[in-house]
Amino acid sequence: MIDGEILTIGPGDLVPHVLQIKHDGYRLIQICATTTKEGYELTYSFGRGYEMAHLRLIVGPHAQIMSISNIYEPAFLYENEITDLFGVPIQLISPDYKGKLYRIEQQTPFQ
Repeated sequence: MIDGEILTIGPGDLVPHVLQIKHDGYRLIQICATTTKEGYELTYSFGRGYEMAHLRLIVGPHAQIMSISNIYEPAFLYENEITDLFGVPIQLISPDYKGKLYRIEQQTPFQ
């Protein structure tokens, strides 16, 4: 990947791209989510030394997204947070807090 590049991909392409990024020596920096008119935008950011690369998913409200927690273990925190706050259905998070990572009054407040 080119330093600073944001590559927009579909949900089915997430895991293969993340595996390649991991193989190339990048670490997971963050996963960011926001709502859009179409549904959600998720940006996965990776770093290697002073280089950064990003994968972006723009998905509808009912899209099925696979977890990357089996590739980058710390991803489970971001993924549980995105599920809790936005209601994005992320499959096979390990460990999966099933919407109970945070104690919040309103379920999925940013949905």
